[in-house]
Amino acid sequence: MSPIKTEGLVIDWTQMPTYNTIMSIAAGAGLLLLVLLARELRKKDTEFVPEGWALASGVLGFILTATGLHMTLTWPFAKYFPFDNIIFGETSLGLGVLLLASSLFLWKRGKTIRDAADPAQYVAKVSRPLGIFIVGLGLALFGIAFAGVIFQLFAAPPEEPISGAFAEYPMIEAIFMSGLFALVGLGAVLFPFALKSFSVKTLPGVVEKIVGIVWGLAGIAFVLFGAMNFFTHIGLIVNTMG
Repeated sequence: MSPIKTEGLVIDWTQMPTYNTIMSIAAGAGLLLLVLLARELRKKDTEFVPEGWALASGVLGFILTATGLHMTLTWPFAKYFPFDNIIFGETSLGLGVLLLASSLFLWKRGKTIRDAADPAQYVAKVSRPLGIFIVGLGLALFGIAFAGVIFQLFAAPPEEPISGAFAEYPMIEAIFMSGLFALVGLGAVLFPFALKSFSVKTLPGVVEKIVGIVWGLAGIAFVLFGAMNFFTHIGLIVNTMG
C-alpha cells in the first residue's frame, strides 16, 4: 500500500524510521570538537587536559557509529528514501569511527601528548595516515553534494513545519544541504595539507585556516539544523499520521 493518499500526505511511519536529527547534532558537534581541539593543542600557555576531549569525542563517536552502522546495514533503512542509507548512514559511520579512534588515542596517549615538546606536531604526525580515508570521505561528500542538487534531494513536504514553507522551491533546501556537505568535504580533502603547518612553533597556515573555517561553519549549521528538526520532524509525523 502506498504511504501517500490523494487527500493529503499520509506516511506509514513503520516504513519510515528516522533519526538523522540526533545524527545532525552529533556530527555538527563532532566537527566543532575537532576545530576546538586543534586550537587547544596550539596553545603554549594552557595545560592540555586530554581526558575531557576524549570523553566528548567518545560520546559523539558512539552516537554516530551506532546510528550510522544501523542505517548503513539496514537496506533500505527508510523504504521510500533508500538513498538515506548512503547520505546519512555511511557518512555518520565514517565520522563516528574516526571520533571513537580519536577518543581512544586521547585517553591512552594523553600524557604523551601533554609532555611532548610540540603537542600539535605530535598529533599531526599520528593523524597523517588517517588522511587517506578522510580525503576519501571528502570526495564522497562532494558526490553527495552534486547528487543533492542534480536530483533535488532534501526537499521537505508542505506538511513539515518551517522547512515545508519551501516545498514549492525544492532547490532551496537542496542547495542548502548540499552546500553543507560540500563544506565538510572541502575541509576533509584539505585535511592532510593542513597538518603540514600544525605546530605550536608556527602560525596557522592558509589551508589550516580554511579547514577550521569550513568545519566550524558546517558544524554550527548542522547543530542548529538538527535541533530545529526535532520540532519539524515531530510536526511532520503529527501532520501525516492519518
